[in-house]
Amino acid sequence: MNLALWIVAGLLAAIFAFAGANKLFIPQKKLAKAPGGGWVNDFSPGFLKTLGAVEILGAIGLILPAALDITPILVPLAAVGLATIMVAAAIVTTRRQEPKHALLNVTYLALAAFVAIARFGPESFS
Repeated sequence: MNLALWIVAGLLAAIFAFAGANKLFIPQKKLAKAPGGGWVNDFSPGFLKTLGAVEILGAIGLILPAALDITPILVPLAAVGLATIMVAAAIVTTRRQEPKHALLNVTYLALAAFVAIARFGPESFS
């Protein structure tokens, strides 16, 4: 179970680090042209940059605290934060009538919830 949690956390960290870097460093107009990127037009560039930074911090929070054994309670907290972002993302994509993207967001939500629940409970680092 511990190995599965590390794998899922690593996968989520890679996904959120990549997505966050895109939001942080790629201009809004270019992001909007990407497949499924129309949602960025509903938000300000400042919000997108902030969201990108938060996603990168969440990705770091999934791995680094446990790997360094410094405040490992941050791992499930980061997972809860990323799950919250995915709830909002699923709502946005559902409202935009993009069911494939909403399903992807719900999948990421489920993976983040899996990490959060397991790391708070039976597979905690304490």
